[in-house]
Amino acid sequence: MNKAIASTMGKTEWAMLLALSVLWGGSFFFVEIALNAFPPLTLVVLRVFFAATILWLYILMSGRKIPTSKPVWIAFAIMGILNNVIPFTLIVWGQTQIASGIASILNATTPLFTVIVASIFLPDERATPLKYIGVVTGLIGVTILIGPSALSGLGIALYAQFAVLAAALSYAFAGVYGRRFNEIKVDPVVVAAGQVTASAIFLIPVAMTVDNPLAIANPSVEIWASVFGLAALSTSLAYILYFRLLSSSGATNLMLVTFLIPVTAIILGTGLLGESLLPTHIIGMFIIGLGLSAIDGRLWQRRKHRRG
Repeated sequence: MNKAIASTMGKTEWAMLLALSVLWGGSFFFVEIALNAFPPLTLVVLRVFFAATILWLYILMSGRKIPTSKPVWIAFAIMGILNNVIPFTLIVWGQTQIASGIASILNATTPLFTVIVASIFLPDERATPLKYIGVVTGLIGVTILIGPSALSGLGIALYAQFAVLAAALSYAFAGVYGRRFNEIKVDPVVVAAGQVTASAIFLIPVAMTVDNPLAIANPSVEIWASVFGLAALSTSLAYILYFRLLSSSGATNLMLVTFLIPVTAIILGTGLLGESLLPTHIIGMFIIGLGLSAIDGRLWQRRKHRRG
């Protein structure tokens, strides 16, 4: 019997979601530094190749079972295309054309796409009016948090903006497709390793042809540290959390992480880098909180029961 997906998340799931937002929020920082030395496709290949190496070493040391069935590896390949190959390539290329603020706002449309896609394909994740209200509210909060001035760049480099939107849609389909690994009971660490391995196999020949990475001058230690952080933290560790959350909380809840990424970026910038916490940041976080509470639903259900 398959494990039921919880429509609302407990404290552990919310903690994992917050940790995932920090790990993925850091990826924008790592990418920005690494793009100074590597072209987009080469950077994506390095990201998934090193992540796969790290994950397989961990799997071998921990004695986890490695699946050998062909259907499972085909599923890994499809998941790798939807969750890595398409979105990583599109977002990294998009970041060479548009500001990170616009990229973050466009990436935050992922929950909206996920609510729609999950509602169509997953009977236990049907959308409700409250969820749609929550998603739109959260997206407004992200826009306020990052700064409405970022929207002044809309309309510039349209192809890059559509690329990031397409990446968000691909993430939505990946979240829905990834639910099958819960049904066939594959360890989340193994799923993460299989996914990034398939992605590396797809992308290495493409990057070798398009970027000619062997001709790139040897990057600095700072660049390699960013690549390692991108692979070890924002990919390997992040995807272990991703698949654990997906198996317990479903695609719709998991994709709320894109609302939290800008929040954690602001909090880390304020706490570690001494950046200013502006009133718009506080307002944006509050509105994101309202959106998350609407999608979670419990607070609003209690209010409804009290009125009844």
